[in-house]
Amino acid sequence: MKIRTSMIALTLALFAAPAIAQVNSYSADAYAKPDYEGYVPPRNGFGQPDISGVWSNATTTPVERPKEFTSLNLTEEQAANVQGRAETYRRAGDAPTDPGVGAPTDRNTNLGYNRFWTDPGTQVMRVNGQPRSSILTTPDGRVPPRKTGAPPPPKRRVALTSEFSAEAGENDGPEARGLPERCIFMPTTAGAVMRPVLYNNNYQIAQGGDSVAIWVEMIHDIRVIRIGGKHNRGSAAIRPWMGDGIGWYEGDTLVVETINYHPFQELYGASDQVKVTERFRRVADNRLLYQFSIDDPVTWDKPWGGEYEFWASEGIYEYACHEGNHGMFGILEGAREQDRRAAAAKQ
Repeated sequence: MKIRTSMIALTLALFAAPAIAQVNSYSADAYAKPDYEGYVPPRNGFGQPDISGVWSNATTTPVERPKEFTSLNLTEEQAANVQGRAETYRRAGDAPTDPGVGAPTDRNTNLGYNRFWTDPGTQVMRVNGQPRSSILTTPDGRVPPRKTGAPPPPKRRVALTSEFSAEAGENDGPEARGLPERCIFMPTTAGAVMRPVLYNNNYQIAQGGDSVAIWVEMIHDIRVIRIGGKHNRGSAAIRPWMGDGIGWYEGDTLVVETINYHPFQELYGASDQVKVTERFRRVADNRLLYQFSIDDPVTWDKPWGGEYEFWASEGIYEYACHEGNHGMFGILEGAREQDRRAAAAKQ
């Protein structure tokens, strides 16, 4: 009961917290050159290293390394070129609509978001001030190949949508559509292994004496991590969406170990034996170092992972995405129209 009460109180505190984090706001200069030297992380009221606040991982740096780069670290010239391309793309997306241009012939609804509604970041990711070519730190910056004899990746189409997968979603009913599209769950951002996406890259962290809560802006998920506890034996049968996470502090670092993910969770085709270890450490007033390691002996020969730095954000607006929104009506109505046309063509 004590743990349950603490977790409820922590969740309430998370939503009741001020919208503006008590850390420095983002600026391009601060992003490039935070004050790392001699930094001593503060402690919270529980004596724990204070990693609380609102943080963002929006960045132009992809999870996997583009083929144009051959090393993890970029030169400043390469970083400037990447950011220049991102700025060119941003300006093109923000340009006023030309009324003289007719409607596009491609009516693909995936093109419905204009640049105003997205926030993929404009800066390359830096770790300790060094610009990076990828978030993954494997030798080639790519997801390692599966080991010989590893089972094929499980099919998890229900966890994704056609927007995030090469496979188109099914249209018989809402239950066949992807969970992000239904505003239920986004595997990519929620974690463990929290990855940046096209928008909604903010996270709010609140710490309690025996729990840590991470509020994920995208689909408004909340991870609750038990501190100093053991894995729940029931999680092997229930398998929560974000797995069964426990944590502990090692000096200035919060270490989180997560197992027993839901079988529809998307984690690079990992098996149900995967274990993810995350490390959170504040390295400057406005930086939070995030490292992750993926260990799945069924799928890969050895653990692999990556790292990046969250930067301090100004707050999180409500992401009012909810199941049964008008987008679902349009998707299913369009599918029924396709059914009617297909039936008519057979007559």
